Amino acid sequence: MQHQEIEQEVKKLLTELFEIPPQDIVASARLYEDLGLDSIDAVDMIVHLQKKTGKKIKPEEFKAVRTVQDVVDAVQRLLES
Repeated sequence: MQHQEIEQEVKKLLTELFEIPPQDIVASARLYEDLGLDSIDAVDMIVHLQKKTGKKIKPEEFKAVRTVQDVVDAVQRLLES
């Protein structure tokens, strides 16, 4: 999966799961402050990403995730491992 594909998948996920307008989902957008997600939303997102990638995501890998770009980078690292 290419970086751009991961980015599109993350955007689609945020739009479908949390009804966030696509134009608000930019790489620098902060998940909690800008997009209004909470910790339960973050867990939902991880579960969906696990289903999409078929890989187990360790919670500690997502502790440092703060922005949309962080999510994309974390998924990319996961797929490369």
